[in-house]
Amino acid sequence: MRPLRQLVRFGWQQALSCLFPCVIFIALALTKIIPLPILPRYDWLLIICLLMQWWMVRSGLETRDELKVITMFHLIGLALELFKVHMGSWSYPEEGYSKFYGVPLYSGFMYASVASYLCQAWRRLKVELVKWPSFSVVVPLTTAIYLNFFTHHFWIDVRWWLSGAVIIVFWRSWVAYEVGGRRYHMPLVFSFVLIGFFIWVAENIATFFGAWEYPNQTEAWSLVHLGKVSSWLLLVIVSFLIVATLKFAKKRGSTTTSTVQFL
Repeated sequence: MRPLRQLVRFGWQQALSCLFPCVIFIALALTKIIPLPILPRYDWLLIICLLMQWWMVRSGLETRDELKVITMFHLIGLALELFKVHMGSWSYPEEGYSKFYGVPLYSGFMYASVASYLCQAWRRLKVELVKWPSFSVVVPLTTAIYLNFFTHHFWIDVRWWLSGAVIIVFWRSWVAYEVGGRRYHMPLVFSFVLIGFFIWVAENIATFFGAWEYPNQTEAWSLVHLGKVSSWLLLVIVSFLIVATLKFAKKRGSTTTSTVQFL
């Protein structure tokens, strides 16, 4: 029975860490079903996200340092959204006062919610990174992955080369976490794959409720192509590496080079 109890504890901690993403999904569903007064749907979604972010900081569920990280992800996400919408990768067809060059401002919170999940899970599960590579390797790799989301429209898509580089760089790295007072270990690359897959599942839910549209979904909703898992996997890696690097930089004075603990 202990493994089952540990699994339930782990699931509960994960659910608590997903609070911000869950609120976004609920808001997407409710605003799709319920007629909205005064403002268009995208504007209500922005208000809900802002109120949720304010409440999480006010209640102590997120620290001010975590808010800084989440805000950075919001800006990074908006930059990517502006470019991708301009290139026709996807669209936001509904009206909204808070749209900027075709991109509703609430969309940045979808990226911020990924950072929120990472920060929350890190703290709740007392995550440690074992055999973490040096800044000189992690920072260029993170930059290259993010830039490829832009450059592949004009140049060759090197996502698979970058995925191979991730495997090579992090082959010896592990993530350690605590559930119910007991420590567990998982290969870091495997954790990337798991998070990327579940975000792909979340993407299908989001597009079903009209968060955005891919070109093949303009007439009727259809399952997001499984190939998008690779894109989300790389985006998760970027998110993970940014959060890890920022936390490592903050605590490097009191940690060793082989193990990084984030409390």
